[in-house]
Order: sequence, then C-alpha cells, then structure tokens
Amino acid sequence: MYTNDPISDMLTRIRNALMTRHNDVLIPYSKMKYEIARVLYEEGYITSYERIEDRPYDHIRLVLKYTGSRRDVKPVITRLQRISKPGRRVYSGYRDIPWVLSGMGIAILTTPKGVMTDQQARRERVGGEILCYVW
Repeated sequence: MYTNDPISDMLTRIRNALMTRHNDVLIPYSKMKYEIARVLYEEGYITSYERIEDRPYDHIRLVLKYTGSRRDVKPVITRLQRISKPGRRVYSGYRDIPWVLSGMGIAILTTPKGVMTDQQARRERVGGEILCYVW
C-alpha cells in the first residue's frame, strides 16, 4: 500500500489500535518509523518494539502500553498529533522548540544528530523538523 505521508499513517495506526484496545500494532518498516518507535519506547509510551523481517516487505511490531485495572484500562498515549506534513514542513531552532503540555508531553524531532525528543534537542543545542507531539 502506497501512502503520501508514511509517518502520519504510522500515527493513525497507533491511534486506531489504542481506541480498540489492541495489544500490538503492525506498521510497514522504514528507518524513520523505526527511530520514532525507539523514541516512544525510551520515553515509556510503548512496552516494546521489534522489526519483523518478512516478505514482501518488513514490519515494525509495537506493543502498546496501558494503565489501570481490568475494567478501567486506559492507554498511556493520550494523543498523537502530526505537526510537520509533506505540504507544510515545520522547522525550529533549539531555542524555539515548543513545550508540549508544559513539559508533560514530548515533541519528536528529526535533527542532523538523529531522531530525538525536544528535551534532548535542547540539551544538545540542535534544532530540526518537528515531526509530532505525544502526550
């Protein structure tokens, strides 16, 4: 399946899986999506991720994270919001990177030093393209 915005497709698949309370979600593999999954794992938004090498193309399997008891299950990810789109790219210097929910959420950026969160980008004093917000 071809899509114009693969990152937006990834976020939509995660959103849909969270709404239906799925334990995991399969996403077509790309290096950028794999790095976004790594950041989500390091920040504690998902339980695990892995690359599944399969024919005709590879997948990324994300195991989603939930909190609460059996009847009160709530996803750890409350919202995913795509910021930079193919039709309108959004770039920011490290001084101008926005705070997501006053620091309670994260912004995922792609920088010359790789894909990282807004706090890591500020710490390393590097700006880049703001891919999405997660909280």
